[in-house]
Amino acid sequence: MKTIKNALIIAMLAILLFGCKSAPKEEKIPVGVQLYSVRDNMSEDFYGTLKAIKEMGYDGVEFAGLYGNSPEQVKAWCDELELVPISAHVPLQDMIENIDGVIADYKTIGCEYIAVPYLPEELRPGTDKFEPTIASIKEIAQKVKDAGMQLLYHNHDFEFVTLEDGSYALDYLYAQIPADLLQTELDLCWVKYSGVDPAEYLRKYSGRSPVVHFKDYFFEGAKEGDPYALIGDEGQEAAPQTVFEFRPLGCGLQDLQSLVDAFKDAGSKWIIVEQDNPSMGMCPMGSIKKGLCNLKHVLCPAACEGECCKKDCCKDECCDKECCKEGEDACCKDDDCSKKAECCEKEE
Repeated sequence: MKTIKNALIIAMLAILLFGCKSAPKEEKIPVGVQLYSVRDNMSEDFYGTLKAIKEMGYDGVEFAGLYGNSPEQVKAWCDELELVPISAHVPLQDMIENIDGVIADYKTIGCEYIAVPYLPEELRPGTDKFEPTIASIKEIAQKVKDAGMQLLYHNHDFEFVTLEDGSYALDYLYAQIPADLLQTELDLCWVKYSGVDPAEYLRKYSGRSPVVHFKDYFFEGAKEGDPYALIGDEGQEAAPQTVFEFRPLGCGLQDLQSLVDAFKDAGSKWIIVEQDNPSMGMCPMGSIKKGLCNLKHVLCPAACEGECCKKDCCKDECCDKECCKEGEDACCKDDDCSKKAECCEKEE
């Protein structure tokens, strides 16, 4: 009887000591930020903004212009800060006029991807210039591929117009250009805003969605006005906040867990956090910090059932750091998104 008891004790100790080690370790999902989200900060202090983004816990960045800095200098800063230069949004017209120069600049920096960020109204589905635009994108995509890089297309909601054959214009675009030339950069905010399930749509392009924009928003009432705040479209105002506003990731209508699950199912590589305009009383830097913290709660919960569930990435959880004014709770620990964060210096 004593021998059996001892054997049980040894077995239990073995489970405690070795059982957790046998579980496969989940790979960390890298997270970048679209720098258009903090464009004013980038314009004022390019290096300082990159440094602050790294300190927030971001792994990489997606460019939206170099603000007069040379590609060599930008590469040096990214190397110094250990920030991955993932990709760049470049206006389509700039690529049409000088694709060789665009490729040379971002290849020097070390970007793997270049993205078509937006189609002006005269080139969109439903116009007589849409087909020629697809042809132009295909030509550009071939040159990008020949240079050892990959072209992406970043959508909005206007690509979800239904064509005569019943398909979405975005699906038509991807059907006309082979996947080895053009891959997706699905913006899940605009997918959802268009009325399509963003998680299921991401799964539809499994294997063709290396970079995914995670973006959140709040909307109520009729779709009226223009919600866009777009690269290369200065002077265009966002719709009144009572109708539509961008929100820090996790503070709007998106179901983050379902998006992360779909991201994994689709075999995607990079999550890109983007918030076109700040809201809820936060400044741009505070907005992307709050979004990253909310995302990390989903990617890497601080605790779950049993010690074996804890993941290494939680050790550096930004939400464990005090980041608000003295006497206040750390904003990233606050689950009530209606509370205004004080994580950065307020803009005048």
